[in-house]
Amino acid sequence: MLILETPYDLEAHVGKVLGQTDWVEITQPMIDDFARISGDRNWIHIDVERARRELPDGKTIAHGMLTFSLMSGIGGEIVQVRERGRGINYGSNKVRFTSPVQVGARIRLERSLVAFERMPDGVRLTYGNSMFREGQERPVMVAETLNLMYEMGK
Repeated sequence: MLILETPYDLEAHVGKVLGQTDWVEITQPMIDDFARISGDRNWIHIDVERARRELPDGKTIAHGMLTFSLMSGIGGEIVQVRERGRGINYGSNKVRFTSPVQVGARIRLERSLVAFERMPDGVRLTYGNSMFREGQERPVMVAETLNLMYEMGK
């Protein structure tokens, strides 16, 4: 984990890989919970028996948006800023799901800092995110996301 003192210390890391997370296993209960919450109940995600019969590898496939949403939690394993205020998800510029993530796969996030912009009370960060499946070189998802990080007390 990269540990920094203030949000402004991130500026020195523009253009660099900040780190990777630990592996996270995608389980059928995770997929089922996401289907229930999102309302996306496509059979390729939740019908284990049909997937066994009809999908190429016989396994259900995680929602792309489930893979995307995992960045929010596991991304905290990559950088810690000790003296900071609130952080806010500011959005996404680009998201691509380049390969399916099947149940039982293990994935991890690699994050780089693409851009750093100073604001009156903090910084706007543009991250390059690549989600990798264990045993596969090509990422299963790439996304450019934006976050706001404020100074301590802001």
